[in-house]
Amino acid sequence: MARGESSHLPYAGVGPLYVAAIIVLTAMGVALSQLGLIPHTGWPVPVVLRVALGIVLIALGIVVWLAAVLGAGIDEGIRENRLVTTGIYAWVRNPIYVAFGMACTGAIVMAGNVWLLVLPLLFWALLTALMRHTEERWLLDLHGSEYRAYCKCVNRCIPWPPCWR
Repeated sequence: MARGESSHLPYAGVGPLYVAAIIVLTAMGVALSQLGLIPHTGWPVPVVLRVALGIVLIALGIVVWLAAVLGAGIDEGIRENRLVTTGIYAWVRNPIYVAFGMACTGAIVMAGNVWLLVLPLLFWALLTALMRHTEERWLLDLHGSEYRAYCKCVNRCIPWPPCWR
């Protein structure tokens, strides 16, 4: 697809499916744990610290989501077929999905069952597979070497200080 064509990345992409899946898995894991239907192994830290960590993760998820949706101009970038690499997108390639993952991980931490920590690993694997086979292919076709360079310096799932400025 040529760069100037009117077609562009879908605004929603596979995102709503991913977000719905991780929210449902988180809710099911927490509910099953609270009902005693899955083994419960507590954390070796005081409850107040675990809950505080959960709240921090949820708050960070909200901040990352706001930075991605309101601060980075992603909608405009999609409309214009422009690769957005500034703001939070300079720190992580998929901040909206990462934000929901952080918030779900916060809820899992607050639930207090160590066994549920397998879920964030599952979220990461699912996000990696979805992005590799959908949005990343499309962006590579559309932006070529610019996107390849961006990928070398900006992590897909873990926010990290940018290297490519």
